Amino acid sequence: MKLFVGLGNPGKGYARHRHNVGFMALERIAARHGLGPWKKRYHSLVTEGPIGGRRVMLLMPQTYMNDSGQAVGEAQRYLKIPEADIYVFHDEIDLAPGKLKIKAGGGNAGHNGLRSISAHVGNEYARVRIGVGHPGSKEAVIGYVLHDFSRDDEAWLDPMLDAIANAAARLAAGDDARFLTDATRRLQGAQAHASRRKGGAPDDGAAGGGKPEKTAAVAGSEAQPRGASAPAKPAPPPRSAANPAPAPAAAPAPGAQRGGSLADSLKRWLRGRS
Repeated sequence: MKLFVGLGNPGKGYARHRHNVGFMALERIAARHGLGPWKKRYHSLVTEGPIGGRRVMLLMPQTYMNDSGQAVGEAQRYLKIPEADIYVFHDEIDLAPGKLKIKAGGGNAGHNGLRSISAHVGNEYARVRIGVGHPGSKEAVIGYVLHDFSRDDEAWLDPMLDAIANAAARLAAGDDARFLTDATRRLQGAQAHASRRKGGAPDDGAAGGGKPEKTAAVAGSEAQPRGASAPAKPAPPPRSAANPAPAPAAAPAPGAQRGGSLADSLKRWLRGRS
């Protein structure tokens, strides 16, 4: 038997927080595989049933995030589930939004829910890390994760939850690598489909498409139709006393050319950082 744990905080006020994406993942898995209803047990909401032909219990601790280990430890001891058969779904600020990774053991990266679970059951359970992005500074992290997903996040959040739910049978079978492969392929397919609906090229790495072609417009010019030749340049006027040939340019002072190249390089470097 496998134990899938979703991390979050109980209550409607927290339901759409980034910190609750673990709860969201379990709810989508339960809906996708016809599990239910949810029952109160082990200081949690639980449901169980077959996923891919294997028995799985889904558990959402109701102890609040910082005490998640109390609920997980109680369920593990009662059901005698080894650490290796526990999968914890949680938000990961060190991953870009829409990215998904899985690992067993390792550090907790300051995540209080993971820290609590490690204190109660050990550290060798698997983490399903769901990227939510970083706010940019350490001081802003708490307010960021304890806040609803933005409207822009909906573009990747729903496909991500679907991908996790559809690949969950791989985790039930203990095949972590195939879970990640299947989920990633589904996400790439969703990105390509969304791009086609918008009439654009697929994102980099999306299934069925390579890198989108980049085009650059020259300032002050208009794009020429494909296959059309550029207009011929007008012939220069004949040289005469009224139109003398231009005098040759003066040679640059020693060091001037090198100084100009350095200034141009600095300007390009600064533009690249802006």
